Amino acid sequence: MFAKLAAAFVALLIMSPLPAQAAGAPSDPTRAQLRGIVENVTQATGRRYAVHDDAGHTMDTVKIIQDNTGAYLAVSHFLYSGDNHFRVNLATSTDLLTWHWVRELAGSNTGPASQPTIAQASNGGFVMAWEQENPGGGNNHLAFRYFANKADLFAGKVSRSYDAPRRLSSCAEGTPNIYSITLSPDIDHSTIDIGGHYWWNCDRDRQQRGKLTNFSSWNTAAQPNFDNALLYWGVGGNIGDRDQAPFGGYSFGLIEGQYTKGDFGSWRTFLYDYQTGNADRTSIHTDGGSTAFANPTLTALKAPNGQRAVVVTLFLPGEGAAAGESGESSFTTRPISSPAGAVSHRCPATDPVGGSAVRSPR
Repeated sequence: MFAKLAAAFVALLIMSPLPAQAAGAPSDPTRAQLRGIVENVTQATGRRYAVHDDAGHTMDTVKIIQDNTGAYLAVSHFLYSGDNHFRVNLATSTDLLTWHWVRELAGSNTGPASQPTIAQASNGGFVMAWEQENPGGGNNHLAFRYFANKADLFAGKVSRSYDAPRRLSSCAEGTPNIYSITLSPDIDHSTIDIGGHYWWNCDRDRQQRGKLTNFSSWNTAAQPNFDNALLYWGVGGNIGDRDQAPFGGYSFGLIEGQYTKGDFGSWRTFLYDYQTGNADRTSIHTDGGSTAFANPTLTALKAPNGQRAVVVTLFLPGEGAAAGESGESSFTTRPISSPAGAVSHRCPATDPVGGSAVRSPR
């Protein structure tokens, strides 16, 4: 999902011990703490609205990661005015707020490319995914690229390439996130766990989750339980982009939901609990009072001062953005210690066998 006008922000959080857990699901207090972090943009250690790189490109739908050397990398898309098509860029930063453009990675030669994400594998290579269109537009599908090392990434040298056939929609599939990369022992013997959306009945976006195997085959399934977590709140339009990260020993995600189809001002961000299958509606507070929030990402990393931190990015559609806040926005919040007895991080599938049981939020 994207809007023509939007804003992004990043926030840094320092984590403090959690209070004793109350009755209910074990993840409930931790989810409530993370929701507070996501909602209180004005209390973030650092934040930036209308994010651009130093070459002047907007950094819409930006995904920020920290590589195994501690460096910060970001992939994002911008709308190129020459042909009115989206292109994907790579950038670096030392402070999570100012960004140096490195290069374009997709769009000029591939056809319109948007909604990128990136993750580093255990061998130091990088997997990228984005929503790819034909050169003339249309045929939206998931595209995957593998770069063997950081030098290859910066040079745009692709080692493996795979464009996934659409399995669930005859119209469009896209907005990927990467849950995990498992090498056994290399990229040609690998399993990559991917989230995405499909255009259900060519009418509304709904959730899917799939596996890219050996960088050569793709299987996916609809995720009705994930959808139900937002439908419970009255979301009547698209259920689209999402991202996931560990926090406090649990697995959580941020996901966008559009209350009214076609109304960009009705986009909101929800906090999803992978342990329970429930979603919380967020009430995000920015400096100017923006009301619409889409394309969320969530990353756990170390801040420039070495403390553990959470980085959140959001796209603020112009229809719900306050003055000066439209576009991509990012904020960083201070790190938080894990509670005693927290479980190890894992990200269970929302629909293990494509089931459709409704789970109500707690």
